[in-house]
Amino acid sequence: MGGSVTNFNKHSAKRPFGDGIRPILFIKTTAAGFQPYLQREMANIRKTLPVPSHPINMKPIALLAASLWLVTLTAAHATDAKYRQKLERSGCTQISESQGCDINKTREENAKAGFANDAVAPSAAKTTPAAKPSFDCAKARPGSSEALICADPALSALDRQLADVYAAARKKAANQKPPVLQAEQRGWVKGRDDCWKAQQGGQAACIRGAYVDRIVELQARYRLVAAEGPVFLACDGNPANEVVVTTFRTQPPTLIAERGDQSSLMVRQAGEGERYQGRNETLVQQGAESLVTWGYQAPVMRCRAAKR
Repeated sequence: MGGSVTNFNKHSAKRPFGDGIRPILFIKTTAAGFQPYLQREMANIRKTLPVPSHPINMKPIALLAASLWLVTLTAAHATDAKYRQKLERSGCTQISESQGCDINKTREENAKAGFANDAVAPSAAKTTPAAKPSFDCAKARPGSSEALICADPALSALDRQLADVYAAARKKAANQKPPVLQAEQRGWVKGRDDCWKAQQGGQAACIRGAYVDRIVELQARYRLVAAEGPVFLACDGNPANEVVVTTFRTQPPTLIAERGDQSSLMVRQAGEGERYQGRNETLVQQGAESLVTWGYQAPVMRCRAAKR
C-alpha cells in the first residue's frame, strides 16, 4: 500500500498488521463534513497501529477512503437525479407512484388517469393561486354545497381532480349508448348538493366523501388506473359458484367483483384491514380465503382462488 513496512518492534509479533485498525463504516455525505472526519479516523488508526521502525505512508490510505466516499456519493446522487427527473416528467410524487401513477408516462397521460402533482417549488408557493373548482364560484348560491367548495381549497382541488377523471372517463365512454355516464354524473351532482342538509360541521366531510367515492368509482369502472387480476374465486367448494375479482390501485383501493350477470364496485374500508364494502356486497380477505357476502343479509360464502 504505497510503501513496505518491515522490522516491527518486539510487540508487533504478537498481533498481525492491521489488527487494531478500526473499520470506517460510516461515510459522510458532504465534502465539508468528510474532511475533519477523515482526519480523526487517521489519528485513531495511528494510535492503534504497532510502532514500526520506519514511518508509515498514510497518503494511500487517505486516498483510498476518499475515493470510496466519492464513488458512493456520486452513484447515489446520479440515481436520485434520474428518479427526480422521472417524477418531474410524469407529474407523479413518491406517494402517488405507490397508488398507480406511472413514472414512465407523461404528465398529461397521468393527469387523464386522475393523478395530478399539485406540489410547487418553495419559491413559487407564495405566488401560486389557491386551487379553484371546475365551476364558476360567482354563480354559487350562498349556503350551498358549491359555495362551501369554493371556500375550501381542499374541496376545490377534489372538484378539479374529479373534472379531469370524468373527462378521461367520457373519452372511454364515447360510444356508450345510451349515454349512461352523463346521466349518472347528473345524479351524482344532485347527491353532492344534498350535503348541505348534513349536520352543522359535517357538510365538508359529506362533500369530501362524495368526491372520493366518485373519483375511485370512475377510475375503476373505466380502467383509468393500474389493475390486478382478474382472480377467479370458487365459493363454498363449488366451481360453478364463481366470483371474479379485479382490484384497482385507486386511493382508497377498490375492486370490482362479478357474479353471473351482476357486478359490484367495492371500496376498502379504512382501519378494517382487507375489508371491501359495496352497496349490499362485502369481501373480506383472510389469508388464502375470501369471505364474500352477495346481497342484503345473504349468507357468507367461503371462496378460494380456482385453478385454471
